[in-house]
Amino acid sequence: MTTSTVDPVDERLPTPRLAALGLQHVLVMYAGAIAVPLIVGRALKLSPEQVALLISADLFCCGLVTLVQSLGLTRWFGIKLPVMMGVTFAAVGPMVAFANAMPGVDGARAIFGAIIGAGVIAMLIAPVVSKLLRFFPPVVTGTIIAIIGISLMRVGVGWAMGGPAFLAQRTDVPKLVEMVDKAKATAAAASAPITLGPIPMVNNPAYGALDNLAVAAAVLVFILLLVKYGRGFVANISVLLGIVAGCAVAMAMGKMNFDKVGKAHWFDVVTPFAFGMPTFDIVMILTMTLVMIVVMIESTGMFLALSDITGKKIGQAELAAGLRTDGLGTLLGGIFNTFPYTSFSQNVGLVGVTGVKSRWVCVAGGLIMIVLGMIPKMAAFVEAIPTFVLGGAGLVMFGMVAATGIRILSSVDYKGNRNNLYIVALAIGVGLIPLVAPRWTQQMAHGLHPLLESGILLTAVAAVLLNLFFNGSRGDAVGAVEAAKAAEAH
Repeated sequence: MTTSTVDPVDERLPTPRLAALGLQHVLVMYAGAIAVPLIVGRALKLSPEQVALLISADLFCCGLVTLVQSLGLTRWFGIKLPVMMGVTFAAVGPMVAFANAMPGVDGARAIFGAIIGAGVIAMLIAPVVSKLLRFFPPVVTGTIIAIIGISLMRVGVGWAMGGPAFLAQRTDVPKLVEMVDKAKATAAAASAPITLGPIPMVNNPAYGALDNLAVAAAVLVFILLLVKYGRGFVANISVLLGIVAGCAVAMAMGKMNFDKVGKAHWFDVVTPFAFGMPTFDIVMILTMTLVMIVVMIESTGMFLALSDITGKKIGQAELAAGLRTDGLGTLLGGIFNTFPYTSFSQNVGLVGVTGVKSRWVCVAGGLIMIVLGMIPKMAAFVEAIPTFVLGGAGLVMFGMVAATGIRILSSVDYKGNRNNLYIVALAIGVGLIPLVAPRWTQQMAHGLHPLLESGILLTAVAAVLLNLFFNGSRGDAVGAVEAAKAAEAH
């Protein structure tokens, strides 16, 4: 008599347990999943209803791509491991740059076009990228993840303050009118051209308002208390619980409005091209393709780490199928009005913490995400969250991304190979250029601006090239897997 043993990855657990474990995966990733549509939607200056649409589309596609990745779709798509897919923070920098250059629906359509183009290219190059892991040792991946967190911290601080730094002051219109009138009178009397001094500015009372900062600080403190004193699952969803607590405080202060939540439908279907047909710009597509290469390399490390955690070996074909799904998910994201997708590292860490290796848990999580994406009231509620509430949580989320990069870099050998110091120093320095000199590209061709205004892309290119220059292309697959295991924050 023979007994067949089921691999733990393929084990189908009882439905109630699947639902509970799947919901746990959803809650762990939820705060990170909704952050990107909030950032990009507000950078595009879209209406609250349009931002809510982005959130619904994001949740829907998170679930859809998770199903493809965990279940598999033919032998070409799906790693068939317990993977939850979500929007990557790596694409935020370029997308915000695009949004600043072209806000509104036109900017959204251009972003979606770039995402569609990058998704198609990513599917085509997936087999090649699966062989490039040796070009991304921990010194490269750690540097890239660190600059992602550093770049995003600007967003988190802006949320807490009530907007970007340029909103701290506004034009003092009465004084400006008075100045212009005086300049005209002086110029007319002296028969000379009109000359004006510096434009008078006045502090914006809404920027850095102390009551808003107090709420952001309270959210931050609440999260830290949960991290220190919470246990297990509660600690894992501390950011989400912190946002909920901040919303309660904002409601008590009368600073959170539910008008749009009440008007939103209970159920609706996410439709393709809701913002109109995408537009395609070759420079934007190439920029997003570079982002996708970085994302796919990171996914490669995640898949290898997950293979190690679950004990299920994967080969080149399975790896390519998983990376091809990153491309497919990104293509679907552009079609359904959302953004590039990757495996969420928080959930990889959760597999290790819980010891539950079944991919059917993530299938259940994917189904839950699809349902959430078809409940517009949920998206409207998320959109209604005041930015200062998100500010306290953003400092934690984005700071943890930077800290994760630093943790990966701590494993790099600097004593035996001093050249690694130069790789980190110069790559981060190059990535900081757009942050400290936002207009550094003003003398360059306009078509290059989206590429050069992303510190994340600049760091990625610089780190890879510097590593090749100093260290060559020696492989370090073991180091890449360990780096992936450490990347639990984004």
